[in-house]
Order: sequence, then structure tokens, then C-alpha cells
Amino acid sequence: MSAQHEVLVVGSIGLDSIKTPFGEVFEVLGGSAIYFSLAASFFTSVRLVGVIGEDFPEQHIGLLKKHGIDLSGLQVLPGKTFRWKGNYGYDLNEAITLDTELNVLANFAPQVPEIYRDIKYVFLANIDPDLQLAVLDQIKKPELVVCDTMNFWIHGKRDSLIEVLKRVDIVIMNDAEARELCKEPNLVKAGRTILSWGPKRVIIKKGEHGALMFANGSFFSAPAYPLEEIFDPTGAGDTFAGGFVGYLASCKQINDTGMRRAVIYGATLASFVVEDFSVQRTAALNQQEIRDRYQEFQKMVHFGE
Repeated sequence: MSAQHEVLVVGSIGLDSIKTPFGEVFEVLGGSAIYFSLAASFFTSVRLVGVIGEDFPEQHIGLLKKHGIDLSGLQVLPGKTFRWKGNYGYDLNEAITLDTELNVLANFAPQVPEIYRDIKYVFLANIDPDLQLAVLDQIKKPELVVCDTMNFWIHGKRDSLIEVLKRVDIVIMNDAEARELCKEPNLVKAGRTILSWGPKRVIIKKGEHGALMFANGSFFSAPAYPLEEIFDPTGAGDTFAGGFVGYLASCKQINDTGMRRAVIYGATLASFVVEDFSVQRTAALNQQEIRDRYQEFQKMVHFGE
């Protein structure tokens, strides 16, 4: 699939230590910008803005470059790279955070290189909403801005987050975050409430139960791909976003049909990343595997005329 639009992503880059019922890994590649970038790179050119410490392993830089990800916006600061440590029980929808070390991420002030400021497709990964707003102030005339968030920002920076929602086209969040943000247990009502704050579309991820997409006058429900082997759900949401935005950038079809296809491509990429720890499965993917699973999705939801 030929690249049509570049995508700019601003988010975290980290080293994760993860334990699930199926194994354990120590200081593997992670971070929202990483999961997004690798997924989106199967569809289009990716420009990454993020920060790492001096201890960031060189082989990870090599992996990103191998996937054609432009690192001109990568800051290397004195100190240690962001680290996250978490456990999952048999309910893989919920991570238990054991330790978070912000390190160089604590002083991250995203600087969008001049050569990136004309990019039309922008993904604001899960970072402080004040930083998301600062990034938007540096982009000239974006055509599509998508953002993600998390409960930490909903608790601590709700007003700033609402300001972000006024300035983006699409927001992606999980079901618990949507309920909490809107103080509303019903996801349909929550989706409509978020739409009223400004974005044109709201995508609510429901983990192993798929995703919902809301727009004014349109509603779409997508299943998750039924997997027998799920090793590590870390990064599934950012991988979903990478497939979603990457596909839209490659097809330039910003209508309801294109959006629905993009949701399925997002779900397709997310179904791969959970099959192994970190980005190991995504890094080993090829275009044929993505096409085959996308077609399996089509067969799975088809019910005739």
C-alpha cells in the first residue's frame, strides 16, 4: 500500500518490564509512540517526536530505522529513559502498575522540527494534555488530528483534556476512561457527550470486546479478532491507533466508509501485537499477514444482503 500522507506522532518512548500469566520480560521496548509508529509504518511514512535517555539501547533505534520511521524529532537527554513495570492477571484487560519512573520524560517539552510542521496527519499519543496543546500550537494546518488519553489525565488535568478535545478531529479512549470522563456508565451516552465537546468522531475501545465509533449521524461497532494465544496486551491501544491513522493516511478517504475500514485495520494490527511481548510480533509482521487477517475480519462480520 503506497504512502500518501506522512503521519506525525508525539508520545512516550520507554523500557517496560511486564509479567503476565504466560511469561515475564525485563526492560523491553515500549511506549505509546513506539507501538503507534511501528503499526502505522506498514501503511505510510512516520515522523516521531519523543525523548529518550542516554541509556536507550542502540538496537531499538535500529529497529525503528528499519521500519522507515524518521527520528529527526527524537530528543536524547542526559539521564535515564522512561520506565514502566506492570503485571497482568488472567483478566488481561487490566494492567496493575507496579512502578513508573518518568526519568527524562518528566521534563519532556515536545519540539516539532520545522520540517514536520506542515504534516497533515497528526497523532497525539497518551501524554500530558498541556503538552498535546503545545504540539498543536506548533502544527500549521493539519487535516486530521487524532488523540489518545488515559485515566491519569482525566483525574488530574480534566480541563486541559477538554481543551484538547475541542481541537482534535478524533479521540480514542477505552471504555473505562470514557465512562469516567463523562461520569456516565452508558457508553452510547458517553460517546454522544464527548462528541458534543468538539471532536467529529469518538472511538471507544473495549479490549477483547472490540470497539465502538461514534459520529454525528453514524454509529459503528467492530468486533475484536478471536485469538487463541494472547501473551501481552501492553500497547494494543496504541497499535490500534497506528493501524487506524496509518490506513487513513494511506488512502486519504476521510469519509464514513474509510473510517470504518480504518477501525478494522486498527483492530487487525492490535490483534497481532498481543500475540507476543513488547513489539516482537509487530516487528516481524509482513503485508501479506495483515491483508489475510483483514480479510478474515471481513468474513467474520459479513452477514449477507
